[in-house]
Amino acid sequence: MPTDQSLILGIFATLFVLLVWGRIRYDLVAFGALILASVLGLVQKEDVFSGFGHSAVAIIALVLIISRGLVGSGAIEILAMRLLDSDRPLPLHIAVMAIVGAGLSAVINNVAALAILMPLDVDTAAKAKRAASKTLMPLSFATILGGMVTLIGTPPNIVISEYRQDALGAPFGMFDFTPVGLIVATVGIAFVSLFGWRLLPNRQGAHDQDTVLETGRYIAELRVGDDVLDDGKTVGVLYPLADEHDVHILGLVRRGKRLAGFSARQEVRAGDFLVVEGDPKSIEAFMGQSGFDFSGSEKHAGNVTSGGLTLTEAIVPEGSRIDGRTARSLQLLYQHSVTLLGVSRNGQQFKDRVRLLTIKPGDVLLLLGAPDRTAQAASWLGVLPLGGRETPVVQRSKAGLSIGIFLAAIAAAVLGWTSLPVSLAAAVIAFVAVGLVSGREVYASVEWKVIVLLASLIPLAEAFENLGGAELIATQILSATQGFPTWVSLLALMVVTMTLSDFLNNVATTLIAAPIALGLATATATNPDTWLMTVAIAASCAFLTPIGHKNNTIILGPGGYRFGDYWRIGLPLEMLVLAVGLPAILVVWPL
Repeated sequence: MPTDQSLILGIFATLFVLLVWGRIRYDLVAFGALILASVLGLVQKEDVFSGFGHSAVAIIALVLIISRGLVGSGAIEILAMRLLDSDRPLPLHIAVMAIVGAGLSAVINNVAALAILMPLDVDTAAKAKRAASKTLMPLSFATILGGMVTLIGTPPNIVISEYRQDALGAPFGMFDFTPVGLIVATVGIAFVSLFGWRLLPNRQGAHDQDTVLETGRYIAELRVGDDVLDDGKTVGVLYPLADEHDVHILGLVRRGKRLAGFSARQEVRAGDFLVVEGDPKSIEAFMGQSGFDFSGSEKHAGNVTSGGLTLTEAIVPEGSRIDGRTARSLQLLYQHSVTLLGVSRNGQQFKDRVRLLTIKPGDVLLLLGAPDRTAQAASWLGVLPLGGRETPVVQRSKAGLSIGIFLAAIAAAVLGWTSLPVSLAAAVIAFVAVGLVSGREVYASVEWKVIVLLASLIPLAEAFENLGGAELIATQILSATQGFPTWVSLLALMVVTMTLSDFLNNVATTLIAAPIALGLATATATNPDTWLMTVAIAASCAFLTPIGHKNNTIILGPGGYRFGDYWRIGLPLEMLVLAVGLPAILVVWPL
């Protein structure tokens, strides 16, 4: 009969193989392993679902929601846009993007940081007429490195902190990771900025290829508010901002009529409508940066305070309710609180007001409203929303408020007024109260597959430790490094953890390696924090493959990368982390 120890080792070995294989969703693999361990009696029935109530799970979920709120307020976008310049030399551009990416990753989820910066980097590459493959991988690696700097920057830090709470009675603090993380991140960013990008190929990404579905360009109308422009300002003042966002200004509407003889010298007055052409994201960004509004904005006020608006693209089929009619005749705004912001008609321009335009089959409509109302309106109109073509309307006026709420939550945790989960939960409640995140977005922001993975692995990792699996592996590492100084065992643990992280989810890697680290600390009678911090740093270093970290997967298509491209820059970077990170750990957290 197999022993309990051999059974738990067998489950983890199978788990590892299935996760690397990748054909089955990792959350299902982990949950299946948990249930099997329970059936075999390796995890007690009262502990099977204990992981779902673990504070590490709550912190990761709350950080994801807060990241959504910070992005939705435009706070991050405003910072990034001010720092970008397509005329910079390539090494300087990479350095700036890497520093911004690392800085953002220290305070928000590193996947969210990449999602914000990647489109900006691709656009900058297009304007500079260079391949995005030279810049996207350094940016991805920088966001991973930046996550090491604070407790909330990356899930491994959160997991290792909560593991320390369970094992030693106190968690790591918000900035306990900063000394070592900052050293590793600084050296890593210097490497990718000065040398790493030279190892990458010049290759077209999916965004550069003609086969990609092109985003339609819409004719839209934006209302000039009372405080947008000073008296006497002309259309020409708006041209630089319009050019920056790839938006064309086509005309002005005043008192319901399109003005004739349109020119850059024409004065813009409060209450006018500016007629523009652009893709949805460009129109949204131009609207936000210029402070313009949209038709019927007062009808959307309640939606804004309860969670924000979305631009949805929908194609008009023959026989739909709006076919041959106008938005005004259907009273779309007043019946459904949805604005027809723009229309795309095979690149054609038209003189009619958008709401007075007779819609034809094949037109693509740009609908603005709360997501649930827009979906209902699309169904009522009989139009077909285009999947994956929704653009959130950023609430830029709340950027300062979102930053203030977030900093207050962090300060409350750092000063010891309350625990980190409680302070983050309070920030989420505040974000919902001021309309930065809607009730729907609270749940949509959370990556539930990661939550299920983590909640399933926590009781499995506890069983792995309690049944001696971690102690057995720790003994093997000590045996292999017998006769050498203790730091060699630390180096071996770091190499093993980094290798696992290149093929496994970094949360899974941390939960497997943490009890091994504690076993090594006990066996050598040394400082357990040294070993735990080693796991935290190593688990975040997934640079060799596109599957080790989600950021590496995200850039695979846009950068036109191949599996082997990651080794070119990733292998020397991981060796550099070993060379710099281990001495830094030994200095800051001596054995």
